[in-house]
Amino acid sequence: MKSPQFLLLAIALALPLTTLASEALKHEHDAAVHTQLELNAGKKWATDIPLRQAMNSIRTTVATTLPAAHAGKLTPKQYDAFGNDITAQITYIVQNCKLAPEADAQLHIIVGDIMNGIDTAAGKQPDQKRALGVVKVAQSLNSYGDYFDHAAWQAIKLPD
Repeated sequence: MKSPQFLLLAIALALPLTTLASEALKHEHDAAVHTQLELNAGKKWATDIPLRQAMNSIRTTVATTLPAAHAGKLTPKQYDAFGNDITAQITYIVQNCKLAPEADAQLHIIVGDIMNGIDTAAGKQPDQKRALGVVKVAQSLNSYGDYFDHAAWQAIKLPD
């Protein structure tokens, strides 16, 4: 039979793991609540200057990169630069954008989709072509324009 000290040690060591697992499940559940984009009572969500500036920059990067990616003319180094440029803008958004919590939750969906596209463009999803990552980011930007109030926003024409 194990000593009481052994049992207490085993419980003490297991508690942090249980807490971490519980937190991970809670976060996963919370994320699942906000997985579908929706309008704000039928209207687009408000934006702020830092968000609009960063999204304009991301849009410019995507619009200039997409034709070359679609034509198969980007090098791995160019795909990496694409991802780095967009990641820098996402970092800027995280550090400077101040939206209402509901709008922020919707923006998280867009940012998650953009980051998924960056992963594909970086070659982190070997079953998908890197060019598809650029298309995914473009699709995410088009969704942003559909759900967020960004004056003069123009959708990116996607390749056929």
